[in-house]
Amino acid sequence: MTQHELAETVGVSRSAVAQWETDRAGQVRANLSRIAAALGVSVEYVVTGGAPEGAAKAEDATELALLRLYRACAEEDRALLLRMARRLVRQAELAEAPHTGVARLTATDDSDNA
Repeated sequence: MTQHELAETVGVSRSAVAQWETDRAGQVRANLSRIAAALGVSVEYVVTGGAPEGAAKAEDATELALLRLYRACAEEDRALLLRMARRLVRQAELAEAPHTGVARLTATDDSDNA
């Protein structure tokens, strides 16, 4: 987003945005909620530059890349990605589950038939 685009969205001049970026005077506080909304972030993020306490953070570069790609997708593609990720997690959980329960059921079924 350019300074001009942010200025138009927030309702201030482009020079006001330039002043905010260079830590010079300006009415940043009066416009914090509009700035945050225009950028799609929280007011806390605008003020501190960090995620709110307790917020999930990317653990590594791959996870961060996935998050950026997800955010770049259309809403219907995001839904598809979530369904696929959930399916992969279920498959991994099933693969890790002990197979003793299946064997026990088979053994019980065989003894009932004898």
